[in-house]
Amino acid sequence: MGFDVSGHAGYAEAGSDIVCAAVSALVITAINSIERFTKDETSCVSDEESGNITFRFAQSSSHDAGLLLDSMILGLEEIEDSSEHEEYIDIIFKEV
Repeated sequence: MGFDVSGHAGYAEAGSDIVCAAVSALVITAINSIERFTKDETSCVSDEESGNITFRFAQSSSHDAGLLLDSMILGLEEIEDSSEHEEYIDIIFKEV
């Protein structure tokens, strides 16, 4: 279980892109919270240039980690549901 974040939002130029900044803040806070507040073993690979993040749990996530992910998803969905920002973010769920 885990998630991937890919690319930049393209809402505005780098440094002024509020969609990219909001997504980054939600994702990085979720990753840091899982690492600090749970005992879940995870791996994370990121590339700031491309905007790609790959985050995985070594095993099934704990209840607390699941809640943190749900919170991240809620924030991302709020951005996606905004008529002003919806074209700059796509959330895709896949079961693998």
